[in-house]
Amino acid sequence: MLLQPVVLSGGSGTRLWPLSREAYPKQFLPLTSEHTMLQETVRRLDGLGQEHPRHAIGLLDPVVVCNEAHRFLVAEQFRLMGRQTAAVILEPKGRNTAPALTLAALAATRGGADPVLLVMPADHTIRNEPAFRAAVADGFSLAHDGAVVTFGIVPSAPEVGYGYIRQGEPYPFAGAEGRAYHLRGFVEKPDVETAQGYLASGEYLWNSGIFILKASVWLTLIKRFRSDIAQASTDAYVQGHETGQFFLLDAGAFAACPSDSIDYAVIEHIAGEAADDVPRSIVIPLDAGWSDVGAWSALWAVREQDAAGNVLDGDAFVHDSSNNLLIARHRMVAAVGVNDLIVVETPDAVLVARKDRAQDVKVVTQFLEREHRAEFRHHQRVHRPWGSFESIGHGSRYQVKRLSVKPGESLSLQMHHHRAEHWVVVTGTARVTCDDKTFLLTENQSTYIPVGSCHRLENPGAIALEIIEVQSGSYLGEDDIVRFEDAYNRGAKEGC
Repeated sequence: MLLQPVVLSGGSGTRLWPLSREAYPKQFLPLTSEHTMLQETVRRLDGLGQEHPRHAIGLLDPVVVCNEAHRFLVAEQFRLMGRQTAAVILEPKGRNTAPALTLAALAATRGGADPVLLVMPADHTIRNEPAFRAAVADGFSLAHDGAVVTFGIVPSAPEVGYGYIRQGEPYPFAGAEGRAYHLRGFVEKPDVETAQGYLASGEYLWNSGIFILKASVWLTLIKRFRSDIAQASTDAYVQGHETGQFFLLDAGAFAACPSDSIDYAVIEHIAGEAADDVPRSIVIPLDAGWSDVGAWSALWAVREQDAAGNVLDGDAFVHDSSNNLLIARHRMVAAVGVNDLIVVETPDAVLVARKDRAQDVKVVTQFLEREHRAEFRHHQRVHRPWGSFESIGHGSRYQVKRLSVKPGESLSLQMHHHRAEHWVVVTGTARVTCDDKTFLLTENQSTYIPVGSCHRLENPGAIALEIIEVQSGSYLGEDDIVRFEDAYNRGAKEGC
């Protein structure tokens, strides 16, 4: 009786800008604890088998489905946890949750296996983890017997930002630790008056987007109700290939895949059905401090607050102020005599908004994307599989960067058509290749890389290598790169 976690890590988290960026979205950020949201999603299953031995649950390593551009972030998150993945499936382009689950089910059934899949978004938070594991254990028993199970969040307010699930009659099953109900259907995000009615009726739950069902059951259902998604996903998977620790889909086949959610593609078709050829659809209420952290106001609600209701993160100070969220990542942030504000400071952008207008942050990100602003996609510090770099100064024909290379890692063997580079070692030891020469540099030593030279930077040491890089030339874009060798199999569009 095996449980296969499936972590869906395709979200962009634009409503949490400026901390969350397209190239580094919220699931990779430590927003609610010292661990990132992706790490918390994996860690909250720890102890499942020990706490609920009667279910005899064998917990497998997770399957992760993510954007191709985020593959090294996912790998680094698991490395830092000391955990393994069963597979990391890379989507060339996001196609919503139904294709993602189909891909995960195909991976989980390779070799004839048929585990129960626990499908979880990577960017949610749950405060009461034992309650979550108890609900998962009950859901596992039902799913193992062929049911399709979803988890509905017990609502605490008439929230208009969530979809709702309507529960039917109780569904009894042997040894249940919690409650379970027949699933009657899904409801779109309501207006305030409708949401108030839902809350008063006691029949409605928030839609968590968490599901549990057998891999074979999902593959049968998606073929039946959305054969186009099933076929395109299967083609993309069968024609894909493994590259290192990742599974790369066939981009052309996946581009033909329609975009749809698990709910719309399948679950709403079987909700309330009692036919012999339709699996039972069941909802388990979950009252465990769940939040999708879909806006800054939601983060304020789940974080620890002071006596005046303020959440302070970083070098922040308040006086005569209440119910504010202040996040300082680079400089001190002070607030005096203000209430119900969101202030988020990063090295390259500052957000100030009223807490009740938190959803409107999407207007900012839409503007940044439309204007092709760098602040939409990247932080000032840009992460790469070998480490990171950040710009610390620039002009019309020069740019200064700080590079940090992890021990044992190296940049690709490369060449630039339009820029020269000067490297000064600040910390650690660098191994430099420049055309036919290879040599070591230590602290306070420097070298010059002429335009057109074939070069590589490596860190052979046991501590991080930090260098200051001065670029000069007629064009300084990250796409001015020709790779000759690269340990990470990247293209030019991914920069250095």
